Amino acid sequence: MPTLDPAILKWLLPDTDSLTDLLDELPLGVAVMGWDGTLLAVNKTYETLTGADRQSLVGLKCLHGLRCDYCFKGCPVLAGWKKVDARSAEANIISRNRNKVYVRLTISPILGDKGEVRGAVETVSTRATHTLEEGTAGLTGLGNLVGNSPEIQRIFTMVPAIAQTDSSVLITGETGTGKDMLAEEIHNASDRNDGPFIKVNCGALPDTLLESELFGHAKGAFTGADRAKPGRFRMAHGGTLFLTEIGDLPLALQVKLLSFLDDKVIYPLGSTKGFHADVRVIVATHRDLEEMVRQRRFRQDLLYRLNVIRLHLPPLRNRGDDIHLLQDHFLKMFQARFGKKVEGFSANAQALLEGYPYPGNVRELRNLIEYAVNFCDGKQIHTHHLPGYLLRAPAAPSPEPEPEPAGPSAAQPDVRPARTESWEEVQRRMVLDALVKTGGRKRQAAELLGWGRSTLWRKMKHYGID
Repeated sequence: MPTLDPAILKWLLPDTDSLTDLLDELPLGVAVMGWDGTLLAVNKTYETLTGADRQSLVGLKCLHGLRCDYCFKGCPVLAGWKKVDARSAEANIISRNRNKVYVRLTISPILGDKGEVRGAVETVSTRATHTLEEGTAGLTGLGNLVGNSPEIQRIFTMVPAIAQTDSSVLITGETGTGKDMLAEEIHNASDRNDGPFIKVNCGALPDTLLESELFGHAKGAFTGADRAKPGRFRMAHGGTLFLTEIGDLPLALQVKLLSFLDDKVIYPLGSTKGFHADVRVIVATHRDLEEMVRQRRFRQDLLYRLNVIRLHLPPLRNRGDDIHLLQDHFLKMFQARFGKKVEGFSANAQALLEGYPYPGNVRELRNLIEYAVNFCDGKQIHTHHLPGYLLRAPAAPSPEPEPEPAGPSAAQPDVRPARTESWEEVQRRMVLDALVKTGGRKRQAAELLGWGRSTLWRKMKHYGID
C-alpha cells in the first residue's frame, strides 16, 4: 500500500491549528487520544454531540468525556487492545444536557514503527433507534410510535412512500404528540438512514446565535470567532436536518432557509464561499403557521416551500382507545426498565387516567406512567401512586351530544354513542367509591385516595356529598 511522504504531509498540515481546522470541517465527531484513552484533541462536531467545551474535554479520559455505554461493553481502549484492529459499534452517549444520543462509533488504533499502539482515533456519528423498547413487542406501531386509531394508522402507511423522496416535510400537532419521533422514523425508513439525523430547536437559541448554529461561520466573522464552525446544515450533509419549532425561526433566517431550499447551497457567516449541502429538511411546529402568515410573522413563500408534504399528529384526547394501548405500552416499558412487577391499575386509578384531558399528550402520559411505576410498591397502581396534580386538574370538556334525528322510527335502534364521563363526574365517583369502601370513615377514605383530610372535605363540599 502506498504511503504519504512525511514531508508532503508536513507541507499540507504545517501546524496543529491546520489539523484542528481540517477536523472541524468534518461532519462527524472526531477525537484523538493517547494509548490509555486520554483525549488529546477533539473537533467541533464532537463538542456539539457531547455538549461540552473542547478545552474541558482535553486531558479527560474518553470514558468521562464521551460518557458512552460502549465503554463497558468491550471498548478496546479500556480492554488494553488485546486485538489490534478497528472496531465499530452502535451505542448511546449522555450529553451534558442529560439527553440520550444514539451514535455509531468507530475506534482505530494509531500504531508505531514496531506495531505498538501509541494512541487511537475515534469517530462518532448520530443515528436513530428503530425498535420498540424491551417488553413492548407485538404492538401496532412505527418504531417508537404506537397507535391503532385511523389517523395514526394512515400516517404509518404513508411514511414508507414519503421516506423514499427528498421533498420537504411539515409535521404539525400539539406539544407532546410525537413530532420528533415521526421525523426520526421518516429518516430511518429513507435511503439516508446511514447519514446523520441532526435536530435543531429553533426556539431554544437566541437569534444572535441561531444563524451561526445553523449555517456556521468563518474564522474572524465576529468577535470571538477564533476558528471556523461548520454549522448544522453542513453536519447534516448526506442525511436529514430536523428543525423543530419552525414557527420560532426569525424572519431574517426564514429568508436564508428559503434560499437554501431553492439552491441547496449554504453560506456561512462572514464567508462568500458557498457549500453545496445534500440535506433533506423536515420541520415541525405546534403553531398555526397560516395565522402567522396573516400576522406577517412567517413568510408565505417559505410556508409554500415547506408544505410539500404535510403530516398532522392528532392530540391524544382525539385518539380513542389509543390511550389504553399507550398506557399498557408504557407500563410494560417501565416494568422492564425498573425491574418492577406492576401488573395494572386499580379501578379508581384507571378512571382517573381515562378522564384526564392530557394537555401534554403522549409525552405527559408517558411521564405519568413512569412516575407511577417508580412509586408503586405493589402489583397495582392506585391513585396515591399518581402525581397529585391529576386530582386538582380542571374538568375535561365533555363531547357535545349528537342531535336526535327528527321523527325517528320506533323500529330504529338507538345507535348514539354513550356519553363520556366528564372530569368532575369521575372525581365525584372516586370520592363516593372511597367512602363506600371505608364505611364512611373520612380519614381512611382520604388515605385511600392519597389526599389530605382537608382536600377530601373540600371535594365533598364541592360535589355536594354529605
